[in-house]
Amino acid sequence: MAVTALAEPFPMSLAAVLQHVRVLEASGIVRSEKIGRVRTCHLQSAALRSAEQWISERRALWEHRLDRLGEFLAEQDATPPSTDSKR
Repeated sequence: MAVTALAEPFPMSLAAVLQHVRVLEASGIVRSEKIGRVRTCHLQSAALRSAEQWISERRALWEHRLDRLGEFLAEQDATPPSTDSKR
């Protein structure tokens, strides 16, 4: 897809969109080529799958940690405060 077509729905300048495209190129998610005056972007699906896998692994890790935290906090709410006579 041409960068101008990618930029069309966004309320930003073409220069700003090109900066985003460069970041995506540096990460390997997008490859672009310039033919004449038109810069065309191509999605690199293997790199996108790799990023998706990394995000999924992190999501699973944090969901597990947050579940454990939720269980701990629920136990704390269920446990009555101790009445320590030394205070």
